[in-house]
Amino acid sequence: MSSTTLEIIQGLAQAASNAYDGAHDERFSLDGQLRKVGLNREEGCPLTDKRVNDGFSVKFYADSVCINYQSDVRLKDVSDPKYEQEIERMLNEIKKFLQKEYKAITGNGITLSKKGEPKILVQSTSRVRTFVQAYQHYKISGLASDEKYEPSVRDITRKFLEQHSTKRPQNDTRKKETKK
Repeated sequence: MSSTTLEIIQGLAQAASNAYDGAHDERFSLDGQLRKVGLNREEGCPLTDKRVNDGFSVKFYADSVCINYQSDVRLKDVSDPKYEQEIERMLNEIKKFLQKEYKAITGNGITLSKKGEPKILVQSTSRVRTFVQAYQHYKISGLASDEKYEPSVRDITRKFLEQHSTKRPQNDTRKKETKK
């Protein structure tokens, strides 16, 4: 049973929106269900504990989804040799959450296949604080990659250049220049 592209994207977008801050605690969830993504902000009570800033977003294009993860971290955590593996684990936890939540929303399963390696950028805010931005691309099962939807740069440029005309517009009232 195949789903349409729009249905798949809407299901994944709804799954991502169900991970709002506070959804991990059934007391603050809109529908009373517990939803754990695996983010650091889910530890403790969101009203009384010190908050950890981390979260994710998704972007869709062609037959893929890009999961973006952002978090504030301490400089000493970044110096850990296994920190890159921790970020990859976090991206994988987000992917698992999206798949599980998609199945709960639509009733259908979906597979997100990793494309390439994750990109991780760590930047310093102060001598103590830093933030990390990471993203990973995944191919969405059930969506066919179609080159017709992505015209090449050459096609776009050629189409633009074909619009060139030597005719003057009707509202141009300037005198016609004579060639010397």
